[in-house]
Amino acid sequence: MKRRYFASLLLLCALVAGKLNAQNANPWRTGIVTDEFIYEKAPYKECHAATIAQTPKGLVASWFGGTKERNPDVCIWVSRYVDGKWTEGVNVADGIQNDTLRYPCWNPVLYQVPKGELILFYKIGPKPATWKGYYKTSKDGGITWSAQQALPEGYLGPIKNKPVLTKNGTLISPTSTEGEGGWKVHFELSNDFGKTWTMAHVPEGDKTLKAIQPSIVFHKDGRLQALCRSQNRTILQTWSVDNGKTWSPLEKTNLPNNNSGTDAVTLKDGRQLLVYNHVLPPGTLAKGPRTPLNVAISKDGVKWYAALILEDSPISQYSYPAVIQTSDGMVHFVYTWRRQRIKHVVVNPAKLKLVEIKNGEWPKVEGYTLPEIKSDSKDL
Repeated sequence: MKRRYFASLLLLCALVAGKLNAQNANPWRTGIVTDEFIYEKAPYKECHAATIAQTPKGLVASWFGGTKERNPDVCIWVSRYVDGKWTEGVNVADGIQNDTLRYPCWNPVLYQVPKGELILFYKIGPKPATWKGYYKTSKDGGITWSAQQALPEGYLGPIKNKPVLTKNGTLISPTSTEGEGGWKVHFELSNDFGKTWTMAHVPEGDKTLKAIQPSIVFHKDGRLQALCRSQNRTILQTWSVDNGKTWSPLEKTNLPNNNSGTDAVTLKDGRQLLVYNHVLPPGTLAKGPRTPLNVAISKDGVKWYAALILEDSPISQYSYPAVIQTSDGMVHFVYTWRRQRIKHVVVNPAKLKLVEIKNGEWPKVEGYTLPEIKSDSKDL
């Protein structure tokens, strides 16, 4: 019996050691502290569009889950990080309109008001072109929630990525629309943490450039930069020099985009961190596989350096990432894992090793070969 026990223990240790060595052998995994699923099982088939925030009571994550995206049974779920593990997801919002009509919920976004409430923004509607913006608030770090409230008519709240607070106290919600006029980015501004809003539009420039789902970063010279998902095979950007009141026309960056969501955050040291699928779609297509899932860092928002590959499996759907930096300096990512679960990864930014991205190509390093990715886009 003892021999069998020790043999099993040795085998387990060997498997764990092998896994750790394999991870450490991958140069694009340096700096990862935690790599885990927020849940293993759920009462729904699919999930997507995760968000994360740090509250005074700890981390809170949210996502939408149901039979399938766009299905009326899709609801907003919330989990809290308590005593070193994630709590079971709780359904906090649905799209029930009346006894006979129900719409799906979409794209939750969490924002912790400094010394205030936790806000959960989300959308309800049959499709992105006609959805409406709603929100709930929590005074206890996501344990209990207020009644659902609608945003003012014409305002949607943050579409995918977190709002940011400027030095002059303006909360900027990065948003966009997908209606009859096509994809358009705009920003919703509030000076009272969401009680009232005004709108800032991105002026039309090159009419071929179409973007949604911006994320906002801060530069040391006072400028704001918004990085956006696009239909143009590249991440698009717009800039503001007046704390988000006005913005420049959209323009291309030197990073590829596969028509999938990205997110970004300004680190405490002033650098910009971007999480995205570094994928140039095949041929002239706008869409490409949602794998690998990459992290890049920049000092100026123009020249980017490869830092991490969070997922590199040829099995697609590592997407819609969200990123924050917590008060301890760690960087937290949450993202869709094959539409089946939500992944949570913690990274120590001080340990990242950077390699310049040249000509929009992810750099090659000795000892690592990216698995062959199928360019099938049926699940995009």
